Formats: sequence, C-alpha cells, structure tokens
Amino acid sequence: MLDLLLQSTSVSLLGTLGVLLLVYFISSTSFSSKGEGKEPPGPRPLPVLGNLLQLDLKRPFITLLKLSKKYGSVFTVYFGTKKVVVLAGYKTVKEALINHANEFGERHPFAISYEEKQDYGVLWSNGDSWRDMRRFALTNLRDFGMGKKACEDKIVEECGYLVEVFKGFNGEPFDTTQSVNYSVSNIICSIVYGSRFEYSDPKFTSMVDKTNRKVELFGSASMQVYNLFPWLGMCISDRREIKKIYTWITEVNLAIFRHLKETLNPQMCRGLVDAFLVQKQNFEDSGITNSHFHDDSLMMTVQNLFVAGTETTSSTIRWGLLLMAKYPKIQDQVQEEISRVIGSRQVQVEDRKNLHFTDAVIHETQRLANIVPMAVPHRTSQDVTFQGFFIKKGTVVYPLLTSVLYDESEWEKPHSFHPVHFLDKDGKFVKRDAFMPFSAGRRMCLGEGLARMELFIFFTTLLQRFRFTPPPGVSEDELDLTPRVGFTLNPSSHKLCAVPLM
Repeated sequence: MLDLLLQSTSVSLLGTLGVLLLVYFISSTSFSSKGEGKEPPGPRPLPVLGNLLQLDLKRPFITLLKLSKKYGSVFTVYFGTKKVVVLAGYKTVKEALINHANEFGERHPFAISYEEKQDYGVLWSNGDSWRDMRRFALTNLRDFGMGKKACEDKIVEECGYLVEVFKGFNGEPFDTTQSVNYSVSNIICSIVYGSRFEYSDPKFTSMVDKTNRKVELFGSASMQVYNLFPWLGMCISDRREIKKIYTWITEVNLAIFRHLKETLNPQMCRGLVDAFLVQKQNFEDSGITNSHFHDDSLMMTVQNLFVAGTETTSSTIRWGLLLMAKYPKIQDQVQEEISRVIGSRQVQVEDRKNLHFTDAVIHETQRLANIVPMAVPHRTSQDVTFQGFFIKKGTVVYPLLTSVLYDESEWEKPHSFHPVHFLDKDGKFVKRDAFMPFSAGRRMCLGEGLARMELFIFFTTLLQRFRFTPPPGVSEDELDLTPRVGFTLNPSSHKLCAVPLM
C-alpha cells in the first residue's frame, strides 16, 4: 500500500504520511532550539514533517534555490524533524567550504548509509578513518596513474573500444547509456583492481548497471522519506532493492578480492586493492590491531571509488553528446577546431591548451548539467558563527552547488548552454572561480584530476570521429534536457545517431 503512495506526488505522499506520523509525534524531537546566538532564518516548520510539504522531493534543489531568494544565502529548513542549514551562492559556499573548511568539513551519512557500513571508506566516513582512507586513496590513485601518462594511455585505449561500439550502430539511433558507462567504469577498474573488463563480461556489466540503479534509487522520494523516518523501512521497496544491490555488489567484490589476494605479489602491486592488502598485512605483521586498514574499509573504499569513478563522468559525457546534437552550430565549431588543431591523429591531454573552444564546451557542459546539485551533505564539526549566524555543532549542512553553478551574479546566462562563459574576448579559455562541479574544500572530489582527463579525451575523441544528431523524425528542439530524477542528474532516456566522420 505504501509503495503505491510513494509513486504519487510529493504533496499527496507526505499528506498521507502525515496521518501515519502522528503516532510518532509523541516521541519526536522538538523544533525549538536553544542556540547561543542568532540562527539562520527559514520557513516555519510543521510538527514532525518540518518543511517537507514545501519541498519537491523529486527535485528538492529547485525548491531550496527558490527559498534562498526569500531567506538569503544562509537559511534553515527542516527535513522532517532534522534541522538543516542550506548554503546558497558562490561567495557563501566558497567561504564555508574553503575559509571555514574544518568547521564545515564533516560528512552527514544518510540512514541507508549506516546499513551499508558506509561510515567506513572515503565518502561518508569522518575522523581518523576518513583521513587515513582519503590519504591512502589519493596516494594510490596517483601511483596507479591519475594525472600521469600511464593513465592517459589507459583512457585512450578505452576510448578506442568505445569508438568501435559506436561504429557498430552504423549511424542508426541508439542509447549511449550502457556503452559510455562501461567504458568510463573500466578506467577506475584498471586503477582499483589492476585490470579492465570486457563489455561482454556479465558480472562487470551487471555491477555497473546495478551501481547506477542504486544511485538512481538513492535520490527517489521514498528513500528521502526513509532517511528521515527510518522506522518506515520495512514498508519501502526502494530500500529493499538497494539492500539487494549492495549485497550482490559486495559478493562480487569479495570474489575479486579473494582472487587478487591469492595472486598477490607485494613487490608488484597491480592496483589500489593490492596496495591496500599489502598495507593491511604490514600492520598485522607489526602487531597493530586498531588500524583502519580492515576488510570493511577496503570494501567501502572500493565501492565509493567505483561509484564516483563511473556515475558523474559518464553522465557528463552523455550530457555533452546530447547537447552537441541539440546545438549543431556549437558542434560545428567544436569539430572545426578539432580538425584544425589535431586533424586525424590521436587526441592527447596536452592538446587541451590549444583547443580553447572545445575546452569551454566541456566546462559549460559540466556547469549546466549540474550533476550533483545539492552536493553530498556536510555536518558542522563544532559550533560556528558564520556570516553573523550561529550554527550548532552537528548541524546538517547542504552546500547548494546548483546555486553556485547557476549564480546569476557570476554567469551571464546561467540557465542557458553558453560556452562563452569560459572564453575571453580573444576566444581563449579562461578559468572561472564559480566553476565548482567537484565541490570544494576538504571534501572536494578526490578524483577531479582523473575526471578532467577522462572528459577531455572521451569528448574530444568522440567529436573527432562522429557527428551526433537526433534520431530520424526528431528535431533538435524536441531533444529533452530535463534530467532524470535521482541522487545525481542524468539525462532522461534518449537515443542519438553517431555518424562516422573518419
């Protein structure tokens, strides 16, 4: 019964839940606060539900952006009984995440994250565990190629496989989702596991598909309700599906770990998992029993990197191809520049400095696509007074990245695809401080360097080899840029034609 209700609109969903939640109200926490100073303003909350009736649970970032126009760049909303402070606009988000990095540097895990032991790893963890795992992950991502020629070679090789897949459609319409996902995922697999997988490998493709499904479910309205009211868990089918996916992916990884451990050569680590196993063994041999290098940390770190190394980059590439098909004149300019600067030879990372317009298009795609509009939730590590407001230790904080990437005081045409945002008067590429798709500060994406390299090589190579158009009978205007609902913003289901150029 509840599953049927969860498929309805946010208002009807929460209206119905309101009746059920009255039972819970007696034991719920009070909305009143005894802060030591002036607290951020915000809309008046209802008992139990807080401000949920005012939010679009499918796209809460849109509602929060509207609320920031009324209440300012630092304001309070209640997600159920949970008090949340929202930071909006480039200057405010930058000040919080960079100038007050320590105070706003903790992570706030969702209820479902605790069920999956995600308080380990690099995404949701805090304290010494997070510091040790992040340091280890950064070091080994670099050691195994991130930012180096070896990594560039891996990306070029994988891009070659993707080109062949696209050629196989012979200019006919196809959905780019799976092929792009598999190709991008193989880059992080080669770094983490030490080898790539064939696109025909059913366990690999299932792991990618299920991971993407899990990310989609994380952003569903029903999961947001569950994260606020975990006692409803048994009634929510999305939670059950997430748990099944997590169990399946864990079992696949355990099998991979066993094989890597059986064939491990400590003198020649093939990837991050090997390096972790060696470090774990070194601690055990030294009699150290309280290190953060244990099985749960390995599992969650690998799963975190697998998601981060696949979802956002592949989504951005797909957004880029969709935008090229929708705006053929911009595609013309990109392909003219690629032809003039590179010709038919293999694209290299060093070409970026001479492909000003192409680089601007990639950056503008990232800005407009707005892949992670609310960032991953932060939490204050201590009491802090910020922009004149008192924010208590342990408060959940959302840096609203969509308000940065669409900040009207920073971008000439914030809601339009306008590559000129990243070009100077001479047509040269220019960096923009308000370009923050990877977040900022202590919790910024640790794979930014890898993602930037992947986006450039994949996008430029594909535009060098193919002309992207809508399917026959579909006009450019009919291509829909409305994102699919999920924790990240993916393009809605669509097909494109990739017509070979060479």
